[in-house]
Amino acid sequence: QVQLVESGGGLVQAGGSLRLSCAASGRTFSGGAMGWFRQTPGKEREFVGTIVWNSGSTHYADSVKGRFTISRDNAKKTVYLQMNSLKPEDTAVYYCARSSYGLGHPVLEREYNYWGQGTQVTVSS
Repeated sequence: QVQLVESGGGLVQAGGSLRLSCAASGRTFSGGAMGWFRQTPGKEREFVGTIVWNSGSTHYADSVKGRFTISRDNAKKTVYLQMNSLKPEDTAVYYCARSSYGLGHPVLEREYNYWGQGTQVTVSS
């Protein structure tokens, strides 16, 4: 089994920055993609962005494009979400996930096999 552990969440003022980390352990994996989703009470889980593991190619939701950046460290099996120019509407629990699909940029929740426990990001206005 794959275990994913997010860290780096917290409270930040609007306009500030945070960097989230997601460390993978357990079952060895290659290829596929790692993604970030977020969820607030009463709303569906929302796609944030994804990175194809082997190539490093990224894809982002329009709501975060230009503000958030995903990167990964192959050796550490860790993916990062750098969040800049944060807005109150970015407040959510952020989840790291892994997809086994080998092509393209998976954007749907059902395309991901493993999920972390989530980390809370709160942006004050």
